[in-house]
Amino acid sequence: MFQKLYDRVILWSKHRHAVKFLVALSFAESSFFPVPPDVMLAPMALAQPTKAFRFALWTTLASVLGGMFGYAIGFFLFDSLEPWLKNSHYWDAYQQANAWFNEWGFWAVFVAGFSPIPYKVFTIAAGTLNMTLLPFVLASVIGRGGRFFLVAMLIAAGGERLESKLREYMDRLGWGLVAIIVAGGLIYHFMH
Repeated sequence: MFQKLYDRVILWSKHRHAVKFLVALSFAESSFFPVPPDVMLAPMALAQPTKAFRFALWTTLASVLGGMFGYAIGFFLFDSLEPWLKNSHYWDAYQQANAWFNEWGFWAVFVAGFSPIPYKVFTIAAGTLNMTLLPFVLASVIGRGGRFFLVAMLIAAGGERLESKLREYMDRLGWGLVAIIVAGGLIYHFMH
């Protein structure tokens, strides 16, 4: 199922309305869709390197708006969705998101926005836990923007060879960032 969705997104990246599809995908992925916008952003940045940062900006803005929609889902509809969520493969990630929010707050959203952890889980959890909206949006802009601008920059500069390795590099960079932030948080916690 996911491979078919992935292949469909790659086709969208070559369509004449690719920017509209990119915006829609970025919005949807932040609240309910399983395919990350990187798979569409990368080929678009590769095909038009001079527009890579514009594509990253559109991806970031739509992703943050989608994150706000995910927040609203968590805030207003979680009771209706909880039975489904408990039976899905997202339940463990949701539980992890709750634990991270209780421990890290703003930083949990930032890390989720940049990392390969499903961002939609964190947007819904932020709404469920009534996280203050402004820090949520700020963390989303920084985390998602950092991720998408990095992808655009790497692809525009690295070309086709780097594009084929995107998933591998993003996972390593994302988990590396998670490890650095967790280590920094632990050091801070034990020094105070």
